[in-house]
Amino acid sequence: MDKTALKTAAAKYGTPLYLFDLDAFTARAEKVRAAFGSHVQLCYSMKANPFVLRGLPDVFRWVEVCSPGELTICEKLGIAPERILYSGVNKGADDVARAVALGADLLTAESTLHFELICAAAAAQGKHVRVLPRLTAGSQFGMDPAALEALVARRAEFPNVTIVGIHYFSGTQKRKDAVIAKELAHLDEYLTMLHDKYGFTAQHVEYGPGLNAECLRDDAEARDGALLDAAAEHIRAFGEKYPLTIEMGRFFAAPCGTFLTGVADAKCNLGVNYAVCDGGMHQVKYDGQLMGMQSPPLTLLRESAAAAEPWMLCGSLCTTADVLVREAQLPPLRVGDVIAFGRCGAYSVTEGVAVFLSRDMPRVALCRGGDFTLVRDRFATDVLNTCRTPEDEA
Repeated sequence: MDKTALKTAAAKYGTPLYLFDLDAFTARAEKVRAAFGSHVQLCYSMKANPFVLRGLPDVFRWVEVCSPGELTICEKLGIAPERILYSGVNKGADDVARAVALGADLLTAESTLHFELICAAAAAQGKHVRVLPRLTAGSQFGMDPAALEALVARRAEFPNVTIVGIHYFSGTQKRKDAVIAKELAHLDEYLTMLHDKYGFTAQHVEYGPGLNAECLRDDAEARDGALLDAAAEHIRAFGEKYPLTIEMGRFFAAPCGTFLTGVADAKCNLGVNYAVCDGGMHQVKYDGQLMGMQSPPLTLLRESAAAAEPWMLCGSLCTTADVLVREAQLPPLRVGDVIAFGRCGAYSVTEGVAVFLSRDMPRVALCRGGDFTLVRDRFATDVLNTCRTPEDEA
């Protein structure tokens, strides 16, 4: 998004502000589809950024939903149940029953307990449910290979449930396609074993490659493209053998986001230039880490011919850890300046410690075709940190 558009948004909505470009989101999704081929389906993991669901392109066959709250978001936005993959490591009986009642197209089972809950809900409601048991990659997520195998061996005993395939995701920010190749070989070996021993043929393999979304380098787009092309070779081949769906969130959403923050104070302490911003570390994240030592893509929206100098960009929280950039090279800053953080479309808006210090959560706006739409106003968090009084309980 160009500087003129960012200035318009800042003037219209103020700061701090999240701005998500739906055209950029769609373009990234179409780029992934072109790389992997039309025989590979795509699933968007909404935890990365639920706001872009407002403009979810048709290239996504499914949306991965991992909590009751995310399911509510999908209902309110009119996401069709047949596009919902209901997942998540913590599913209770009520959660499962609700997803089944809604008609979610697919449910994952992260354990034998999850599978039993799905069977019970389907039987109680007289429905048939398609299930993807999740194969563990060696963490708290998913099922032990032997436990999943046991379910496949007994699959004829579950009249209201069909095991249609498996789900697999080991982690995010993978920078080497060799890791993707190794994981797909592992899945191929496991699925071959299930077929040879039990005659089981997967109708759906849900795989999260966790491709790295580069955000902190000048050549981020080129690096993303090179990794995508390298991974596509392995994914295309696997997709020729199995009905494959690629599930990602960060890689799709990261390039579409900009965070605008205003300079609330500018000063020099002991020879160090400090800019105190109205945003903070609780609102800007790139790869799950604190921001201080990172160098994200920055743009000062005010034009300046002055020479750049080092500035420490700090947030509004009462902690010395609230450092957005420890040494940003920017022209001399002044109160009222607006700084844009680029490529932060994934997780910044959802992952931060929003209630610390009871500051308002920023506004959120979407951009499509150059037009802006405010989709969330400022949200006061003091109500979340205020205990009930005797008057409230009366």
